[in-house]
Amino acid sequence: MRIGINGSSLVALGSPVQDVAEHAAQVEADGFTTYWVAQLAVPDALTALAVVGLRTSTIELGTAVIATWPRHPLMLAAQALTTQQIVANRLLLGIGLAHKPSIETTLKVPFERPARNMDEYLSVLLPALRDRRVGFTGEIWSGEVEAMGGPPGVEAPSVMLAAMGPRMLALAGSRTDGTILWLAGPTTIADYIRPALHAAADGAGRREPRIVASVPVCVTSEPGRVREAITQVLGRYRELPSYRQIMDREGAEGPADVSLVGDEDEVRAGLDRFAVAGTTDFSALEFVTNDDEVDRTRRLLKDVAAGSR
Repeated sequence: MRIGINGSSLVALGSPVQDVAEHAAQVEADGFTTYWVAQLAVPDALTALAVVGLRTSTIELGTAVIATWPRHPLMLAAQALTTQQIVANRLLLGIGLAHKPSIETTLKVPFERPARNMDEYLSVLLPALRDRRVGFTGEIWSGEVEAMGGPPGVEAPSVMLAAMGPRMLALAGSRTDGTILWLAGPTTIADYIRPALHAAADGAGRREPRIVASVPVCVTSEPGRVREAITQVLGRYRELPSYRQIMDREGAEGPADVSLVGDEDEVRAGLDRFAVAGTTDFSALEFVTNDDEVDRTRRLLKDVAAGSR
């Protein structure tokens, strides 16, 4: 299991892009294999990763994830290929449907036929990225381009889906390189996510899919206090149906229950459970509240990452 760092907390705080780039550069220097950012509000995730790419040289850079509703797939393909050029072919494009409340309340876009929406979205996006040409007419998304152009040497980025429901897992396994998860625990991955994803990939004749798992991580002497803080900051996820179902599968009341919080041995054991469950990539959201937790959490994650190479 590869170990990476989820830098989305910086994005959530609206940090300057330069701070995100500095954070990612240190992540690379510390020996981690991947760096992930979510598309929230500002900064834009792909633009931020383009800047990160100028400060790094080897680490894989992933969006986790970009909501598809507000961007035509041809426009997303153009932006992704541009970012891919800047980061020297290190981009992983993670996309997803997001959630009905945020799409309908914030964007004022009807959240209708989500699985069909994503299926058609991929029918435009994937050939645009891989072939630089598209000829598809759907009920929701369409595209017609003979040649998108672009500089030579730019490879199609890997595409992955945020997928937790059966239909999205089928799409993720059969048409993309895997799934990117948030707040899914190891039992859920082993018993539900991995079998569904692998069955879809096998049926489509695709290679073994990646499973990226991300939960809050904190090495601390005060686990109760940290779990209370996680509940305060992330408690809203309990009310979103897709996350509620995933946490119910895990037997978890809320995000604090699937987080890895405790001393070094406890957190290491939690990471081991994710690896045994079939997680290929772990994206640690370092949920730290003081300097001691910052140091201990990063030290433990570096040690595990070094052992996984």
